[in-house]
Amino acid sequence: MNISIIGTGYVGLVSGTCFSKFNHNVICVDIDNEKIKKINKGISPIYEEGLDDLIKKYKKNIKASTDYKSSINNTDITFICVGTPSNEDGSIDLKYVKESAKGIGEILKTKNNYHVVVVKSTVLPGTTRDIILPILEKYSGKTAGVDFGVAMNPEFLKEGVAVYDFLNPDRIVIGSNDKKTSDILRNLYMDFTCPIIETSLSAAEMIKYASNCFLATKISFINEIGNMCKKLGIDTYDVADGMGLDKRIGRAFLDSGIGWGGSCFPKDLDALLSWYREKNEDARIIQSTIDVNDYQPLKLIDLLKKHLPDLKGKTIGVLGLAFKPETDDIRESRAIQVIDKLQKEGAYVKAYDPKAMDNFKKLFPNVNYCDKAEDVLDSDAILIATKWDEFRGLDYNGKIVIDGRKLDESRTARIYEGVCW
Repeated sequence: MNISIIGTGYVGLVSGTCFSKFNHNVICVDIDNEKIKKINKGISPIYEEGLDDLIKKYKKNIKASTDYKSSINNTDITFICVGTPSNEDGSIDLKYVKESAKGIGEILKTKNNYHVVVVKSTVLPGTTRDIILPILEKYSGKTAGVDFGVAMNPEFLKEGVAVYDFLNPDRIVIGSNDKKTSDILRNLYMDFTCPIIETSLSAAEMIKYASNCFLATKISFINEIGNMCKKLGIDTYDVADGMGLDKRIGRAFLDSGIGWGGSCFPKDLDALLSWYREKNEDARIIQSTIDVNDYQPLKLIDLLKKHLPDLKGKTIGVLGLAFKPETDDIRESRAIQVIDKLQKEGAYVKAYDPKAMDNFKKLFPNVNYCDKAEDVLDSDAILIATKWDEFRGLDYNGKIVIDGRKLDESRTARIYEGVCW
């Protein structure tokens, strides 16, 4: 099939590149000329494991363009993969989604063949049906389900393993209002062996939000259990292993530590919370999940001050700045809160991350960013904020280590403290 992807962020670029692997012809559309140039040279503009290799390997099937009109006119399916940033009250800003729908609608006005518009951006239930579909109809002068199709196809990608997740999904969710559109998307995914769920537009949107909220809740739950385990001298990971063998619970997302960050969980939970308030509904579990997560990274500082009560003038090393390994994404990274607190306490901060330092410098230009991980070890104490594999091989002997991610190799430290173990 011929596919156009609007937006070349994590979701758009990973989706487009992976579709090209199945012999689909993909055009990635963006207003960023630098991104376009890189993609057309076979270079990924973002770091995501395996993405560069795929772009190079299937270069003949994927190209990038700033030409909105030509891209849509020469494809049969368009995926909207633009950002939905948070407003100050936690609600999501639909500006880019609306602009995309308007632009697509204007082009569909003069297009004769049946074109399917698929929303992959994360939007609240009712958005595709009540906002995006009417915009498409207004600017195209055509009728959805008759002249063109509209679908909601949420993504369930984890940064760092997004390529693997796309190619090996647990399920594919197709939300639509008409059979023709569903059949076209089912055909698009014909090479996948996982279950395909066909449902309404709004149910598809809610499946994405409910899934992310539940996963974030599992992490906050095990962190709250872990905080008590720490007081009792229990390793929370032993508890999680025992819990995880229960098929009703499962072991995934029960790794205790300093909490979750990234582009999805924080934004999605804030959006749900804001939406619940707007609808005059209580969201007690969602609020508690956020509260636990906001407090959790500061446990690193509490444990550090057991051994260094006064941090003023002390050199504190931070290993890891990305919100998780195998990505350069620092959005809502737990290291942000940790470093902010260290600096407010008067500490001198040294830091290292294999991929995320350039992004982090924009937030904290006055941190001493080291050329290699070993340089961070020359500190009064070391905090582990991201579990990169290369940190396993460091010599922690004689050091003070406060571990937020259960890097067992750091237990050789002279003083070792785990957040929840």
